[in-house]
Amino acid sequence: MSALLEVSGATVRKGGRVLLDDVSLRVAPGDFVAVVGPNGAGKTTLMRVALGLQRPDAGRATVRGRDVSALSPRERAAFVAWLPQRVQVSEPITALEHVAAARYRFQEPRRRSEEAAREALSRVQAEALAARPVTELSGGEQQRVAVAALLAQEAPWVLLDEPANFLDPAQQLELYALVGRLWRAGKGVLCITHDINVLAHALEPGAAGRLRVVGLAGGRVAFESHYDAPELGAELGRVFGVRMGDVRVEGRRVFVGLPVERSGA
Repeated sequence: MSALLEVSGATVRKGGRVLLDDVSLRVAPGDFVAVVGPNGAGKTTLMRVALGLQRPDAGRATVRGRDVSALSPRERAAFVAWLPQRVQVSEPITALEHVAAARYRFQEPRRRSEEAAREALSRVQAEALAARPVTELSGGEQQRVAVAALLAQEAPWVLLDEPANFLDPAQQLELYALVGRLWRAGKGVLCITHDINVLAHALEPGAAGRLRVVGLAGGRVAFESHYDAPELGAELGRVFGVRMGDVRVEGRRVFVGLPVERSGA
């Protein structure tokens, strides 16, 4: 059985619009795939297809050869962990309870779930939040607790939809460094982001060639490249409709928007 998370020829239509148009993507354990593109490009729809939350009108999504949408919630949780753009929690459960609940796929005593939850909270420097109701936390604090829940789930694939939402710059860097460690530990990572520069903080020297970048535009794959590819700036510029260049800052590649050249100016 193929050890892949795979989207094959996925097409999604809604209300006369085509949200995804024949999109294919493969993520093996140990892969890091970043999906970039403007608003409305189809990024979140692609993520939902990969998770089995959206059945495509054509094509399919599989994990280890099994149709993702046909899996039970417990089976799906054994394969993929998901961090949406914003986690909605309405019940005033504590952060510890929220993270421990992410281990529902395991048949284990409550004490073991809470031990794993405390360890996960510690890994994101959120152990001080353990006893606080999630509904009383700030957006940034809620996001850190959500990342802890992702870790506690211990799934081989990690799917992230704008994971640095609501985090301050220091926390964003810490988060992507943690994602990088998960990647190097062998997890398959599929990450949606608007800010490609934060991906550099997941990389160790010499690893940029292993980070794949997929650009979406109008529901189609516009390009597939690598973080160290010379042409990546130009590809990003075409997807976002701007001029894009890159510079080196403390050994890291940073992409910057350039002034648009206007005739007659």
